[in-house]
Amino acid sequence: MSFVQFDLERWQSTWEKRVRFNLSESGVHPLSIAELLELAGGSLDDLGQVRMVYNYSDGTVALREAIASQYDAVSTDQVTATVGSSEANFITCWTLVEPGDHVAVLTPTYMQTHGLARNFGAHVSEFWLHSDRGWEPDPDEIAHAIPEGTKLVVVTNPNNPTGHVLSSTARDVILARVHETGAWLLVDEVYRGAELDGQETPSFWGRHDRTVIVGGLSKAYGLPGLRIGWIVSSAEFKDAVVRRHDYTVISPGPGADYLATLALQHRDLVLERTRAILRTNLPILEDWLRGFDGLFSWQPPECGAICFARYAHTMPALELVEHVRTDCDMLLVPGEHFQLPNHIRIGYGCERAELEEALGVLGSTLRRRLQ
Repeated sequence: MSFVQFDLERWQSTWEKRVRFNLSESGVHPLSIAELLELAGGSLDDLGQVRMVYNYSDGTVALREAIASQYDAVSTDQVTATVGSSEANFITCWTLVEPGDHVAVLTPTYMQTHGLARNFGAHVSEFWLHSDRGWEPDPDEIAHAIPEGTKLVVVTNPNNPTGHVLSSTARDVILARVHETGAWLLVDEVYRGAELDGQETPSFWGRHDRTVIVGGLSKAYGLPGLRIGWIVSSAEFKDAVVRRHDYTVISPGPGADYLATLALQHRDLVLERTRAILRTNLPILEDWLRGFDGLFSWQPPECGAICFARYAHTMPALELVEHVRTDCDMLLVPGEHFQLPNHIRIGYGCERAELEEALGVLGSTLRRRLQ
């Protein structure tokens, strides 16, 4: 069986530390440890007392309590702390997907679970978010993509790369179909909490018995370097997950566990910082996009530090972002990494001055290459 490469991560991992401007990132400007401690009222002395032992394999009780508090009727024995949401997605797919299974994925999306399902031997179908429907899915396509016998349905909500939050109608249609088929539902909610209007996206948790929720601190919290994610599931599913977790990373680090607990115990403050960055920067980006006289079209993102823009030109996005990398010393994400050509994903969560400088540099290259 041939291996399916994760093109987006390979692109970012290769170049993101080697460019001057990184607009491929989908989170906000990261907090430093000192900034997090100040924001949450923590102490550097207390952090210094954290002993570098092997941690609880599923995270400390305090961390799991802080995670569980975000969801209705969830206890600590339903929470598994992981090394990032990427590990959470990996061990969930490892637990559920076997060769010959059918997996349906809401697309466009962060393609990790799509590739994992194929690498585990599954047949993958897609049901799409459509730009002409305001990035909502078509109910008929949902039914077609999730036939009887489907093992797993994967949804990312809020969505990457579009920044769209599914309507209650779309959520109901998806839930009705997984009920009808008995499929498992994996919902990646890692962007939840980064809504520009401050209204937190309703979780899928509690509406289907076979639901697994993945979350983490990388995107909405501005803490990607902590590498803390989580799985919320039934206690029975957690038992299967942690037995696989033993084969991957064993446990999250104790320092990261401590800081993650602090961040989640003060999540309102951390998330308001995130939303303030997004509310400041999005108008800057949209004004810049409008300055190209119709070259770009886009749906304003509702959540997350990402804007997915279509451009009216025949140049493939893979070629365009390579020109941008070499001409501007800058990284963008091509739409091909989400199976949508003639789009680019622009991250706008960096510091305002950096964003303004980057867009100024990028504008001259795009005008030369595309206009």
